[in-house]
Amino acid sequence: MHADRDRAGPAADASSGDEGVADRIALRRGQLGMSREEMAARAGMSVTYLRQVEELGTGFDPGALMRLAAVLDMPYEELTTGRRDTPPGRGGPAAHPVLARLSEQECWQRLGTHGIGRISYTAGAAEAPVVMPVNFLVDGRSVVYRTDPAGAAAVRVGARVAFETDHIDEAAGLGWSVLVTGTVEHPADPETLEALARRYGSTPWAGGRRDLWIRVVPDRTSGRVIEPLREE
Repeated sequence: MHADRDRAGPAADASSGDEGVADRIALRRGQLGMSREEMAARAGMSVTYLRQVEELGTGFDPGALMRLAAVLDMPYEELTTGRRDTPPGRGGPAAHPVLARLSEQECWQRLGTHGIGRISYTAGAAEAPVVMPVNFLVDGRSVVYRTDPAGAAAVRVGARVAFETDHIDEAAGLGWSVLVTGTVEHPADPETLEALARRYGSTPWAGGRRDLWIRVVPDRTSGRVIEPLREE
């Protein structure tokens, strides 16, 4: 019964929304490709004791957990309480959720005026797509952001790109996403640049030099929303 867990990830009965110590140990051990026997030897404990820790996860000597954290190359607090910066969406779905399409007008309403999204592009024919987070502005019916001129060759004028942003309400299990696909322009008109800079405000979250403006001119805007079933 335990054979699959010796090299595998989280326990089969782990709750996806409420991982515990046992699940974090098993997951990390699987990521490192470490057998239970190897991990027990490195942590200075018996295989039987380690199996109990992995299967129960609580009520054990903090010193033993500290040794396990060191072997797993993770902070003790992360092992015992979990990360605070986990990706969203680890909770359960809403009651009776419905996946619906957003109209183009609804998509632009969801985008609002500015925020953080992701730009996707392909640097070359043989290259895999790249996805980068960006601070964006909505300018009319286009999306603009600033970038480092040194890396601008990948988003040259006329390049095909995709832009995506979303919002997730973990407590309610609801959310939406908007996808804009189109081509790249580099705004150069001084008045336009001045207006964009004034609206953009402070330096992007990533800091550094971000002197080149990129505009995504859409040819398709689509979106989806997960919302609760409306009673008639």
